[in-house]
Amino acid sequence: MKRVLVTGAGGYIGSVLVPKLLEKGYKVRAIDRFYFGVDKLTPHENLEIIKDDVRFLKEEVFKDVDFLIDLVAISNDPSGDRFGEATWQINYKSRVRNAKLAKEMGVKRYILPSSCSIYGFQEDIVDETSPTNPLTTYAKANEKAEQDILPLSSKEFCVTVIRQATVFGYSPRMRFDLAINGMVYGAWKTGKLPLMRDGSQYRPFVHVADTSEVMILLCEFPDIDKINGQIFNVGGDDLNYRIGELGEKVAKIVQEKTGKGVEIEWYGDPDKRSYRVSFKKIREVLGWRPSRKAEDGITELIEKLEAGLLDKTTETITLEWYTQLEKWYRIIKELDMYGGILNVKVGEGVEI
Repeated sequence: MKRVLVTGAGGYIGSVLVPKLLEKGYKVRAIDRFYFGVDKLTPHENLEIIKDDVRFLKEEVFKDVDFLIDLVAISNDPSGDRFGEATWQINYKSRVRNAKLAKEMGVKRYILPSSCSIYGFQEDIVDETSPTNPLTTYAKANEKAEQDILPLSSKEFCVTVIRQATVFGYSPRMRFDLAINGMVYGAWKTGKLPLMRDGSQYRPFVHVADTSEVMILLCEFPDIDKINGQIFNVGGDDLNYRIGELGEKVAKIVQEKTGKGVEIEWYGDPDKRSYRVSFKKIREVLGWRPSRKAEDGITELIEKLEAGLLDKTTETITLEWYTQLEKWYRIIKELDMYGGILNVKVGEGVEI
């Protein structure tokens, strides 16, 4: 059985990817700090969970590993800007270190999940050869990781970068701070769907299950020469949605599924930021097309919300959760005494 090492295994994509790898018969070594809880991964005989910080991984972690999917990242622009130093350490430096250690330890393939956000906002349809224009800490760290890791590729060490479109859909580690997911929750909860004018701006999207399946495909793809040292945009040409069109889809499906009216509320000045991405390369080289559209993700989220299986909490908003963790870490450090806060360790010879 092949072994896959997945960093960031307890995150939004990782908690979808890991079960898919296990279903395919892989052994999985899952590494994460598990900021959102280790319960996001269901125990399995072929699942090895390692709770650690990727900035400090030892060589032995990479032993007997065939493939490394280096998912770990401080995700989204607001979190990247708020925790800038950590984002550079985790999204860039730790991944470069991981790639070098993996190569030294004989790992055969390395997959770097990057982001289409490194293109910034451009007028033309962009592809893998287009100039990049990263505008945020998150995007800049991803670009730097790409630049330093791609040159590590060799005959023995296959390196592939995937630039993912904006991800959507259900995950055990749910996120409502992503465009489609957030739209669905707002429309379902309040009947109001705020959209920035004028709705003609484009954004590319991909379902969380689809991008997970691309990573598995890259572990299995037989012609290494076609993927080694290569970059692939991950998404679909028909998943370049206008924001206005997307809002109408969300409103329509919420109304159909719940019977509740949904009103789109336009706000702000017209948003000139618009970009479309070409996914021709992944279609022609890997023969891959996404199997899920926005409608599929919207529907699954509504059904889970209606069934009471899903809700928006602080944990589902990445920046809010990280901020809370930092706040409580400071409070607990200040209160910690004698090995606890209320329940403490009583020293030998002490009577209470």
